[in-house]
Amino acid sequence: MSRIGKAPIPVPSEVKVTINGNSVEVEGPKGKINRLFDPDISISLDNNNLTVQRHTDMPRHRALHGLTRSLLNNMVMGVTDGFSKNLEIVGVGYRAEKKPKGVLFSLGFSHPILFVPPPGIQIDVTRPTALVVSGIDKELVGETAAKIRALKPPEPYKGKGIRYEDEHVRRKAGKTVK
Repeated sequence: MSRIGKAPIPVPSEVKVTINGNSVEVEGPKGKINRLFDPDISISLDNNNLTVQRHTDMPRHRALHGLTRSLLNNMVMGVTDGFSKNLEIVGVGYRAEKKPKGVLFSLGFSHPILFVPPPGIQIDVTRPTALVVSGIDKELVGETAAKIRALKPPEPYKGKGIRYEDEHVRRKAGKTVK
């Protein structure tokens, strides 16, 4: 039995969970998330605890068991607390600026880049060289942060570019004179 899959998910009192067959909707103080799950995995709500069970021990069902539990847990955590990723911009003249439609990045290219976040994602520019991507869907927050990082990934010689706050960039030595 999966250690992750068999653990129950405690549902806080301010969160409302609706299960319709293989569709689960979680609504809380921060918003509402709806997700479709595999019909081979059964999800039930008893005494403010969500439980996930599989019907067979096939490898596919074993894999889906822990995955389904993790996704449900992320949905409950997202509508109560939310998720966020911190990014920092390193480089002379590199900066971000909040605009009504999105965020305008100056990253050393010949033109500024306007990044429009998907619905449900907020991007806050705390400093011109730091920003926070936040939302209730963990998957979408991570994907958006990765797309922003991909605009100018950190390079190994000077370390210039966009990186996660806790990311360590391995630096390479430049050319040396003999």
